[in-house]
Amino acid sequence: MTEAQTSGVDRIELMQTFIRIVDSGSLSAAAERLGTTQPTISRRLQALERFLGLKLLQRTTHAMKLTEDGERCYARARDLLDNWQAMEEDLRGVADEPEGRLRVLVPHAFGQRHLMPLLADYLVRYPKVSVEWLLQDRRPDFLAEGIDCALHVGELDDVDQVAVRVSEIPRIVVGTPALAATVPHARHPADLAGLPWIALRTFYRDEITLRHVADREEYRLPIRPRMLTDNLYALHNAALRGIGATVESAWMTTEDIQAGRLCRLIPDWHAAPLPIYLMHPYARYYPARLRRFLEIIRRTMPPVMDGELLVPAPD
Repeated sequence: MTEAQTSGVDRIELMQTFIRIVDSGSLSAAAERLGTTQPTISRRLQALERFLGLKLLQRTTHAMKLTEDGERCYARARDLLDNWQAMEEDLRGVADEPEGRLRVLVPHAFGQRHLMPLLADYLVRYPKVSVEWLLQDRRPDFLAEGIDCALHVGELDDVDQVAVRVSEIPRIVVGTPALAATVPHARHPADLAGLPWIALRTFYRDEITLRHVADREEYRLPIRPRMLTDNLYALHNAALRGIGATVESAWMTTEDIQAGRLCRLIPDWHAAPLPIYLMHPYARYYPARLRRFLEIIRRTMPPVMDGELLVPAPD
């Protein structure tokens, strides 16, 4: 590709490819994110290096590292592309319809059970947007994975993205009526010590801290789980089968409590609620597809998640 062939639009594309290579950590990962082949990505990188007359990346069999010039180019390229996107949207008008692909990561059970109505509403409102809906119980690497935003359940440490607390999830102690009948006079967490337990390894393993609703007294209850899992659905199904008592998110148990399949144990005590955070990387510019999705989440998510499904709020 000669300088004459490298038009302004081509240069933007080359910069976008370079940023994706760096964020993804490899040419093959960048190719997957951009929906093209590794040789194409390699040719674009070489064309950009020829055009700038600089070596941007040092590559070996096992590693890839930015050169000093590459680090400067990466920082400038991000600013350039943010400004370019902002200019495009400004010239097209703020009413321009969102378009493109949105990549969202949400907790597995919560994303299936509660967020699907919001997703469906978003896709109906904005037909030019497609969504990659990833159901995984983890924090993403936003840049490397190309994630636009994520919902995270639980406390956060060492946050280097925008993280807005949008709701919280109450957690209660539940078991089957048959299990509850074995401790008919239970009023205090200590009364449950002899029960079999099911534990969610993400938040508790061999001990549960419970708090009294009225006087805020806390009690640390040691448990010896019969079953340990990292999946909310597995935990819930095990509880329904009477394998043991457990601490569950209140929204997960509402229908089964109402139907009599589960019941609350020591209802005056509960575990600490889990916060829900809406997360996305810092940027000077956010595309309309992301802004509209963030608006729907913030507008619809109630301060406390109960057993009701989220219904999109009218504009």
